[in-house]
Amino acid sequence: MTNGRIVKVAGPLIVAENMADSKMYDVVKVSREGLIGEIIELRGDKASIQVYEETSGLGVGEEVVSTGEPLSVELAPGLIESIFDGIQRPLVKMRDLSGGRIGRGLRVDALDHDRKWDFVPTVKVGDTVTAGDVLGIVKENTLIEHKILVPNGIKGKVLSVESGKKTIVDEIALIETDAGKRSVQMLQKWPVRRPRPIKEKMSPYMPMVTGQRVIDTLFPVAKGGVAAVPGPFGSGKTVVQHQLAKWADADIIVYIGCGERGNEMTDVLNEFPSLVDPKSGEPLMKRTVLIANTSDMPVAAREASIYTGITIAEYFRDMGYNVAIMADSTSRWAEALREMSGRLEEMPGEEGYPAYLSSRLAEFYERAGMVKVLGTEDTIGSITAIGAVSPPGGDLSEPVSQATLRIVKVFWGLSAQLAYKRHFPAVDWLTSYSLYSDRLNEWFDENVDADWEKQRTAAMRILQEEASLDEIVRLVGMDALSQEDRLTMETAKAIREDYLHQNAFHEVDTYASLQKQFKMLRLILLSDELARDALQQRVDIEDILALPVREEIGRSKYIPESEMEKFDVIERNLKDSMAALISEGEI
Repeated sequence: MTNGRIVKVAGPLIVAENMADSKMYDVVKVSREGLIGEIIELRGDKASIQVYEETSGLGVGEEVVSTGEPLSVELAPGLIESIFDGIQRPLVKMRDLSGGRIGRGLRVDALDHDRKWDFVPTVKVGDTVTAGDVLGIVKENTLIEHKILVPNGIKGKVLSVESGKKTIVDEIALIETDAGKRSVQMLQKWPVRRPRPIKEKMSPYMPMVTGQRVIDTLFPVAKGGVAAVPGPFGSGKTVVQHQLAKWADADIIVYIGCGERGNEMTDVLNEFPSLVDPKSGEPLMKRTVLIANTSDMPVAAREASIYTGITIAEYFRDMGYNVAIMADSTSRWAEALREMSGRLEEMPGEEGYPAYLSSRLAEFYERAGMVKVLGTEDTIGSITAIGAVSPPGGDLSEPVSQATLRIVKVFWGLSAQLAYKRHFPAVDWLTSYSLYSDRLNEWFDENVDADWEKQRTAAMRILQEEASLDEIVRLVGMDALSQEDRLTMETAKAIREDYLHQNAFHEVDTYASLQKQFKMLRLILLSDELARDALQQRVDIEDILALPVREEIGRSKYIPESEMEKFDVIERNLKDSMAALISEGEI
């Protein structure tokens, strides 16, 4: 251990001398209170340390002790359903000990070291195991089987393995390796800034189905993909992330509230335990890990929270799970980087952000992906990373948005204009994009319908045509348009209001399966196609727009998943109504 002395205190940054034996990113304990800090710069024997707790009252000359260990998280049964702060301190336990405000220097194990779990081995004495192999199973709750993996760097023969009630620090197996006998427990520790090793990174080939029509149909994200949700205040970023957390077909959700307003985080903490997982009927928290780091918490812990979250996500990915990680928001994380960089007196980049902003963002997002995990089995796991970006004033030209756009492949641009019109999700179809669309078409064609891509292209074409016609309408009015162009405007309106608009608080409309999405869009596009045929037969557009079946198509979003045959009834009704109109015109 290295003992140093404080020579400077600047908010969350302190400088200590006599630290020549320390290493970058070592965790230190500051003052007699033992405040947690991390070394972020070394110059000679002086170390700059970001402190993860309130530094008021610290003075020059106080002791700094290096632990010689990097900032690490505890990985073991007990993670699911937990609520941590940015450096994995359990907030519920901290509240019980110190009340509503976290006490300084309070030390609590991240996970419960006394609770006993029922460990069921999947290996036997004499088996040869390697890092990443499953030693046994712990039933963490009714939804999640926690697989206990052979720790990284261990390979050898199982000398003993014990089943039964065990704490996470009890020995569960003894493995003979080339370096001698190694005792294995359920608890693993892993440095948060170091990615967990994998066997092979794969190219994503299947979508993460979210049940949100504007996302799944127009701008899909792949399992193992990365997406950004930028938008100004009030455009619905947090609601979009809540919807994804609730409905996305991921096995595990890791939600990071990074520097968000305290009342928003309170809503998340109150809402998630009461939400019901639609797949199992169990509480959503039974497959969720929450990391809460509000804007009034120390800024340095905000910077660490992103790494804590992605490391926990990698741990579950290594078990073969599909994990979705929500970071809300990376802009607040970047602000923490900017503050610490300024206190270090580094040369500022654009708008005061550090020059390494882009590389740090890339480090985070690159840890997502679909991978073959370590172990003798060819197990595949994935992490899908979705980061909210909060550009000041909705200005997407600012550095954090631009750095994020260079990394991610899906951009769900939220529009304040749509939000003001109460159109949610307020994803702007003219500015958003997904670079996974072409790669995922084959999966959609095989698993939903061969016309999926054809319908998607047709819908996008109509929306883009509407945007160009809209300028004419504003100048000279709708009456100046031809009947075909008026039909285009009406079809685009149907796509916008009946299809893309989705009510997150309606029990049926909050989620739409891919099959339902396809049938809904098919009705709208078929209506457009049949109407164009009718116009060719000299049917007046007013008669077409007055058809009662158009209202049925608009209400089809409220058809429950269990009554999908109603779509076929509406389709027959549509064809019959159009045929009747044409025959009346001929008479």
